[in-house]
Amino acid sequence: MIRIWGTYQMSTRFAILVVAMSLTWAACSKENNDSNRLAPSSGKVLCDSDQETGTPYQLEKPFYFPEPAIPADNPLTEEGIQLGKYLFWDKRLSRNNTISCGSCHFPSATFSDDKRKSLGLYGGQTRRNSMALVNLAWNTSFFWDGKARTLEEQLLEPIEDPIEMDHSWREVVEIVGTDVQYQKMFSDAFGSPCVDSVRITYAMAQFIRTMISANSPFDRSFYGSEMLTQSEQRGLELFLAEGGDPNVFPGGQRGGDCFHCHGGSLTLFTDQSFHNNGLDSIFTDLGRAEVNGSPLSEGQFKTPTLRNIALSAPYMHDGRFATLREVIEHYNSGGHISLTLDPLMKFQGVGLGLSDQDIDDLIAFLESLTDEEFVNNPDFQDPH
Repeated sequence: MIRIWGTYQMSTRFAILVVAMSLTWAACSKENNDSNRLAPSSGKVLCDSDQETGTPYQLEKPFYFPEPAIPADNPLTEEGIQLGKYLFWDKRLSRNNTISCGSCHFPSATFSDDKRKSLGLYGGQTRRNSMALVNLAWNTSFFWDGKARTLEEQLLEPIEDPIEMDHSWREVVEIVGTDVQYQKMFSDAFGSPCVDSVRITYAMAQFIRTMISANSPFDRSFYGSEMLTQSEQRGLELFLAEGGDPNVFPGGQRGGDCFHCHGGSLTLFTDQSFHNNGLDSIFTDLGRAEVNGSPLSEGQFKTPTLRNIALSAPYMHDGRFATLREVIEHYNSGGHISLTLDPLMKFQGVGLGLSDQDIDDLIAFLESLTDEEFVNNPDFQDPH
C-alpha cells in the first residue's frame, strides 16, 4: 500500500517548470520453483514464496513523486522491513564479520561511501564508487552499468564478491538460519523460520525501498511555502537552462544544461538512463558495454540522482572528482571527445562558458537538495 506524503499544494512555479522540462541450506523441507524468484548461484530455492503474512506497510510517497516500482512478489510489510534493516547492518554477512552492507553505504554520506572506491573486508578496493541508496523504490536498474534489473537481484552480488564480503550464500544462510532472533523475525515476515538467499535479499530490498528522501530545502520551497535564496534560485534557473551562447548556438540560453539527464521532473533528479558524459577519450572501464556487449555503449554509466549530492562525494563511477565544483568545471569544459560521447554533450572543445558566479549559484542549488532528515532518520540507523 502506498500513502501519499505531503499536504503542500503545488505552486504555480511547479506547474510551469514540470511542463518545461537469492540458498541453499535451511531447516526447511518445502521447495519452491516459482520462476519469479531469483535462485542463488550456489543452489536452489528452499523456502515457500506463497505465504501471505506480515503487516502491510504504507509507503509514504511524496505527492509529487511518480508511482514506485514495488514488485508484486515482494510487497512491503512492517516485519519484512524490520528484518531487512537488521540484515543490512549485520557484519556476519561478511566472511570475517567485519563489514555489513552499511559499511559501504552509511547515513552521513547519504548511504554511499566517502572514499573513491570502498574498502572490502581484506582492505582491497571495490571496482567502482559506491552509489547512494536514495529513492531506489523508483529505480529501473541497479549498479553503475545497470547489470541488475531489480534491487533483489542487485543484493545477491556483494555477499559472494571476493573483494566486498567474500562469503558463500550457503554459509550465510546457515548463520542466519541458526540465529534464534532471526528465526522469529523470518517467521513474522514470511510465515515460517525458513531461510534462503531469496528471503534475505527480499527483506533487505523492502528495507531499502523505504529510504525515501524528499524533504530538502528545495522540496520545502518548490513544493511548499518556503523560499530559496537568491543564489539557489538562480542556480535552479541555470540548471534548467540550455547551455551555449545564443549568438553561436541556436536555442542557447547560457545555462548549465543539467536538466536533460538530471531533471527527472524535479523529483528523482535522474533520467534512469546511461550516458557517456565525456570523462575519457580512452576507456579503462567500458561501463554499460560490459552488460549489453554493444560498442556503442562504451563509456556509458548510469545517471545518479542529485538528491543529497553535496553529501555523496567523491563523484562519478570512479570517484575521480572530490568536489561539486570539479564536477561542474568538467561539464563547463565540454568534456573529452570519444566515439560514444553522448549527443547531449554538445559543447566539447568549446565549453559551456559558465562564469565563476554561475558555478557558485549551481553549487548553491545542488546543496539545497540536501535532506538532513533523511540522513538522520533513526529508522535507517544500525539497530545492532
